[in-house]
Amino acid sequence: MAESGFEWLYTAAEMRAAEEAYPGFPGTAPELMERAGAAVAHEARRAFPHARRFAVVCGGGANGGDGRIAARLLREAGLEAVETDAVEGCDVVIDALFGTGFHGAPRPDAAQLIERINACGHPVVSVDVPSGVDASTGEVAEVAVTAALTVTFHASKIGLHVAPGRFHAGEIAIADIGLATATTEARCATQALLRCVPLRAARDSKFTSGAVLVVGGSTGTTGACVLTAMAALRSDAGYVTLAVPRECLPAVEALALEPVKRGFDWDDAEESILADAERADAVAIGPGLGRSTEAHALVTRLLEALELPVVVDADALFELRPVTRPHPTVLTPHTGELARLIGKDSAWVDAHRLEAVRAASELFRAVVVLKGADTIVQAPDGGPIVCEAGPPSLATAGTGDVLTGVIAAFLAKGLDPITASAAAATAHGLAAAAVPYQAGLVASDVVATLPSVLS
Repeated sequence: MAESGFEWLYTAAEMRAAEEAYPGFPGTAPELMERAGAAVAHEARRAFPHARRFAVVCGGGANGGDGRIAARLLREAGLEAVETDAVEGCDVVIDALFGTGFHGAPRPDAAQLIERINACGHPVVSVDVPSGVDASTGEVAEVAVTAALTVTFHASKIGLHVAPGRFHAGEIAIADIGLATATTEARCATQALLRCVPLRAARDSKFTSGAVLVVGGSTGTTGACVLTAMAALRSDAGYVTLAVPRECLPAVEALALEPVKRGFDWDDAEESILADAERADAVAIGPGLGRSTEAHALVTRLLEALELPVVVDADALFELRPVTRPHPTVLTPHTGELARLIGKDSAWVDAHRLEAVRAASELFRAVVVLKGADTIVQAPDGGPIVCEAGPPSLATAGTGDVLTGVIAAFLAKGLDPITASAAAATAHGLAAAAVPYQAGLVASDVVATLPSVLS
């Protein structure tokens, strides 16, 4: 367990160091292997209690050794467990081909074997990490085993939580094999992180419990900035101002009751918005703002002038260029937006999510929140934080605008940008999961359940 609110995620190198720190290693390596193999056999029987025949596919390294021990223990339990490449005709396949040390593309013969495992139609239990997945990055160079269950040792590996590797892992079972806990670069956010969020107390007023300014909206997309403003309020911000182009003001007045509404004209937008910012603790820029020349210029000027934490989202990310700011800045792109920010295509970002989010964070010297099933929070310095509380139902229009409002509220409450972003992504995901129905979920449903998650 990491510090409160996080769990450690290991890279291959960090796992190797943990093994080498075991007393008497490497002479005691067989002890670790015996425990690992026993864990695989135990978890395979737990997950598939009716299975009688196991095909155990073993590689030549330590991962294969774990598999051979699992096969022996399964046989000792009266089951049929054969070390073989013939995966047809069994009940369960145990994948012990590659371990955490694997990276790159498998050799052609191994790639063909992985394809046969995936095509055999039987559930697969992977040992430590699905073969073909890079344990340190989640990258898959060509092909990887798709497991129903991955039994990983000591602690989880980052490649099991970052796409595309996470989509190959299935259920993850963590087996204690007796290694000492060590700090790691990467972490996974947990629900306990929400304890860091200061909620309104008896001495608070609406101005001391977090004041947020939302800048966004354009004809046809006023709903985006309204979602952001309402999400900030439902995330316990005490005061929210919503600044929109003047022509959008009637629509915003009708859609949002609680925020204070301000209409600005493009010729004096900066002056008007900076005046509203004097009462704010954090600013969110971009939801529904549009991609006009005026909007783009306004975003640049505001980032240069605002002396507050700022969340930059949606249209404000379009053609964004690095701006030097001494105050916290959080960018919240989805895959396509991040690809444009760093000059790559979306497919490359999907295949190299850790590398992509780090590149953006270093380029913009900002905290970057790469949204997805494995939302990743990355600062210019330090390791990534993976936030995976969100269900598939979040893949609908407007939920990103909700996340922006939550981050802005947490920044306004005084959280640092890394904690604010990770806590917000966690709250956002848990709020979506708390909606009684998942099919047909819309963004405003998530807004409505935020208070119950924070309470």
